[in-house]
Amino acid sequence: MPRPRKPASPFRYFNSSPEVIRLVVMMYVRFPLSLRNVEDLLAERGIDICHETVRHWWNRFGPMFAADIKRQRISRMRGFRQWRWHLDEMYVKLNGEMVYLWRAVDQEGEILESFVSKTRDKKAALAFMKKALKRYGSPEAITTDGLRSYKAAMSELGNQEKQEIGRWANYRVENSHLPFRRRERAMLRFRRMKSLQKFATVHANVHNHFNLDRHLTDRQTYKANRSAALAKWQNLMA
Repeated sequence: MPRPRKPASPFRYFNSSPEVIRLVVMMYVRFPLSLRNVEDLLAERGIDICHETVRHWWNRFGPMFAADIKRQRISRMRGFRQWRWHLDEMYVKLNGEMVYLWRAVDQEGEILESFVSKTRDKKAALAFMKKALKRYGSPEAITTDGLRSYKAAMSELGNQEKQEIGRWANYRVENSHLPFRRRERAMLRFRRMKSLQKFATVHANVHNHFNLDRHLTDRQTYKANRSAALAKWQNLMA
């Protein structure tokens, strides 16, 4: 019986080591740095790469790392039913045109799903919610703002009784927009919906991976969690 083939390494055609590639992707996606900022910071460490190499690496490996993180999280959390989801949409400007980035966040601030659309009507809300429910299962409650598209979509899905609307109840998801806004300014905005969708998904999963609730833990616990997160990052796609 032939032995099963070992999956080919995604880094096999690159001269740089996987450790350097993971470091570059983490620096660019996690922190509000430009491509040239990453190039200069790596030059101080003795790593000589071009800013276009940074662009190529995050486009090539960012979605792969994000998918690996999401796959591990879904396998651990899919059976959890005491979730409280918070849904909201934010404006993003593309070449002078406004589009909408829909986001679902759980009660701990973990970003579950990101979805880009040109409108914020019932059709867009329905596509966004179907995508999140299919991937994570049904939560215990869903908190939204007063946008009527949510009510219409949830009515069609048959879970309207789970919807909660409150004036200050949706701060969890609104505060989660801030890291993405800082990252958007550093990138000088986006030009295409496809690139916005890709980066929003990658950024959300990297943010979840390093979201350590620093304000809720003591220094020693935070350092231990940070070391564990970095160790797991170094093993992505190993």
